[in-house]
Amino acid sequence: MTDTTDDLPYRDGVGMMLANPEGRILVARRNDMDSPAWQMPQGGIDAGETPATAAWRELEEEIGTNKAEIVAESAGWLVYDFPADMRKKAWKGRYRGQRQKWFLFRFTGSDSDIGLDAHDAEFDAWKWIEPDELPTLIVAFKRGVYEDVLAEFSGALDRLRRDGPRGGLPSGPDPDRSA
Repeated sequence: MTDTTDDLPYRDGVGMMLANPEGRILVARRNDMDSPAWQMPQGGIDAGETPATAAWRELEEEIGTNKAEIVAESAGWLVYDFPADMRKKAWKGRYRGQRQKWFLFRFTGSDSDIGLDAHDAEFDAWKWIEPDELPTLIVAFKRGVYEDVLAEFSGALDRLRRDGPRGGLPSGPDPDRSA
């Protein structure tokens, strides 16, 4: 039997990189995997939605908040294929992988605004990490997309870190810096 994966379409989706005022990135642990699998929030684009509209909806559904601002959008679509053992399980074998538009959001809320039970919970834990930790946490088949997202958003992430929580206004002493 021949593999017809190449004939399958990609599922259109969005990915959301949510950065806190310190420039750390939110990742959440999937609750449907045998071993720990962390990822940034992502989801599909519904009929009639623009990628930006889908990103806002998915942000609220997956992590329970809309307290954010879009800082950047990926120039193009980023693609990954599902591993062979996942293809038949993921969306009942209708897709070969995902084609995603990515958005960098600046988080404007507090940690208490994040809730993983806002919709059909896909995650059971979350945390803030340094951007360079992302490729080591993500499942291998998504790693290339995450590296591309980091490369594309690196300048914007640097500006967020530099500008701090108030968009360039003094934010008080940094507890991680020694005097």
